[in-house]
Amino acid sequence: MKYPFFRKEIPLLIGLTLFFASCNTNSSSQHQAIETAISTVAKAHVPDKRIAIFEIGAEPNNDGYILKGSTNLPEALKALQLELEKHQISYVDSVEVLPSQALEGNIHGVIKVSVANLRGRPAHSAEMVTQAIMGTPVKIFQKNKSWYRIQTPDHYLGWVDSGGVALMDKSQFEDWQGSDKLIYTKTFGNSFEKADRTSQVVSDLVFGNILQLNGEQGDFFEATYADGKKAYISKAEAAPYQDWKTQLPFSNEALVATSKKMLGVPYLWGGTSAKGVDCSGFTKTVFFMNGMIIPRDASQQVHEGVLVDADGDFSKLLPGDLLFFGRKATDSTLEKATHVGMWIGNNEFIHAAGDVHISSMEQNAEHFDEFNHNRYLKTKRLLNQKDEGILYLTERKVF
Repeated sequence: MKYPFFRKEIPLLIGLTLFFASCNTNSSSQHQAIETAISTVAKAHVPDKRIAIFEIGAEPNNDGYILKGSTNLPEALKALQLELEKHQISYVDSVEVLPSQALEGNIHGVIKVSVANLRGRPAHSAEMVTQAIMGTPVKIFQKNKSWYRIQTPDHYLGWVDSGGVALMDKSQFEDWQGSDKLIYTKTFGNSFEKADRTSQVVSDLVFGNILQLNGEQGDFFEATYADGKKAYISKAEAAPYQDWKTQLPFSNEALVATSKKMLGVPYLWGGTSAKGVDCSGFTKTVFFMNGMIIPRDASQQVHEGVLVDADGDFSKLLPGDLLFFGRKATDSTLEKATHVGMWIGNNEFIHAAGDVHISSMEQNAEHFDEFNHNRYLKTKRLLNQKDEGILYLTERKVF
């Protein structure tokens, strides 16, 4: 009696199995199509995740998919939508286009401490990806508890805690940018409550810190921080920003002189200040103090300027040229720059490795750097070159 029952149900079970297999196949195929579309758009619009946000995923729902995540590139989101429509994939767009509405218009900011550490995630335990020094104007994209995701003038992204940045709306930021500025030109120092070195310290200061200039009192400048604090800074250690800019020589000799002021500064992964530098943070700081903002990392700096040498002919180099080191290209791998130093002449270059020090390319020299000599890739000249990734403070209003 049970046998006919099973015979009757077998076609139904097979039908159901085929139906669900078909659904799963279609679902899997669509999911793969979405993943491919996201990857394709990201590759086209976001070749470098260090300088752009495109963090989008898709979740299935009853009517298709929900796009979730965030991006600061509306054109990339539009390209993704077109890709999905081309493949006839139904979706609901829940992607947040940054800056976040939760910021309530406070989408501008200025770094308010001598050196702010920027993290890869909104946590002090996260990797420090870079630093931003006092006075740096930043874009604010997101908030996560007491952390803000910001972008510096070189387009680098990172998370900073609320103690490091003064938030501003458009009007406040324009007022700040329109005010007279002061730049700190000594490697290290302090500001004071009064025009007197024996008075209370307000904060520490480092190379390149920028504050609002309010006036003068004797041998001191009167300055204001981005968060409104007042302080006095010795005239021997600072200069009005506009005066400093007009006196920039943009010379090889000036780059070398600046670099030697940082001798002995300790190596710090992610560091871009006189408190600690990594290799590219060192070259970036040297060029900044000579009126140029260059990209953050060695792998980015290597794409700027003009090629001087790629064969180890150091007679072609001039002081201020950047030497790049790393992995040479092979049949199966691309060249990869992982270290950078600056040529100072006399077969010597200065770089941050352990600390900022001078090494030689001369094999008989006491300070010959055999390790870097053997992984030398090329030399680029950035000084006085016009390139997309090189920003001149004399040509663009940054501060």
